[in-house]
Amino acid sequence: MPIVAAFVCVVLLNVYAAVLVASRSVVYGTRLYRPMLVNIALSFVPVLAAVVAVSGLVFLAPVLSEAAGLSTSLSAGILWAYLLVGTVLWLLFFPNSIYLITELNLSHRHEGDPVPLWYDIVQTLTLTLSGIANAVLSLAVVQTGFIAILLDPTPAASPPAASWAFAGTVIVLGAVGVYLGRYLRFNSWDVRHPRGMLRKLGAHLRTRGKALEAGGFVFTHALLIGLVYVPLYLLGYGALGG
Repeated sequence: MPIVAAFVCVVLLNVYAAVLVASRSVVYGTRLYRPMLVNIALSFVPVLAAVVAVSGLVFLAPVLSEAAGLSTSLSAGILWAYLLVGTVLWLLFFPNSIYLITELNLSHRHEGDPVPLWYDIVQTLTLTLSGIANAVLSLAVVQTGFIAILLDPTPAASPPAASWAFAGTVIVLGAVGVYLGRYLRFNSWDVRHPRGMLRKLGAHLRTRGKALEAGGFVFTHALLIGLVYVPLYLLGYGALGG
């Protein structure tokens, strides 16, 4: 199945990125840059969350429909609650995948670094591509589940417009999350303190030029992911329909 092949390829890309990070330390005798390994793991979380959430919903729906003593409204309520919680949790971790684009600044290199520049270029490019692949795959799984469960269970010739609106919103929110993570050092779990986040964000955006910078950052990153995601999703959707 195309989805299985895509999942395997994305996993291998993540493994390759981790191997390059670890090999840099072993081959050239430098300090292991652990933040990159952590970011690879965090970047893959949205893929796991998407697969688990959609798979769980597929199994949960028939169980609830056959469960004795459950009314139709109660079953629907449980399904909607599961769908809402699963989507929110996935969305909170989604920016971790796109975040790897920012690793292209090569901030881990230092003057006199014994590692050749070509190696670090390949390493960081692989790291970035693994993040983009994680973002594309996880969003594709969720968008397809959105179509199948909420919009049209019978495959149409092309994805419904509502599903594109959903995907576009997620991509923009993901770019916002990357900006918050890179420039304000927020993490996904910081949503537990919304007041503190809003206060810090407000102070940041009131600084001269920061609001324009944030808008430019979100626009360019969202556009990049969108231009990569749309053709790949159309190819995958066409393969599923075929």
